[in-house]
Amino acid sequence: MPIILRLDRVMADRKISLNQLAEQVGISNVNLSKIKTGKVSAIRFSTLEAICDALDCQPGDILEFRREEEQG
Repeated sequence: MPIILRLDRVMADRKISLNQLAEQVGISNVNLSKIKTGKVSAIRFSTLEAICDALDCQPGDILEFRREEEQG
């Protein structure tokens, strides 16, 4: 998939755990874990907004686009 999720990197930079972020965002650990590992095919804007608010970041810090031929 050409959209790469970098939530794990942003969380590490902010030194926040999955449990802490899930609580702040208001979603389950399981759903946040799926987002973190990229095992989702969609994410609600409201969830993305809550994540960005909790981590004080921009959507572009979490989402990355790569063309298929760039992936190795």
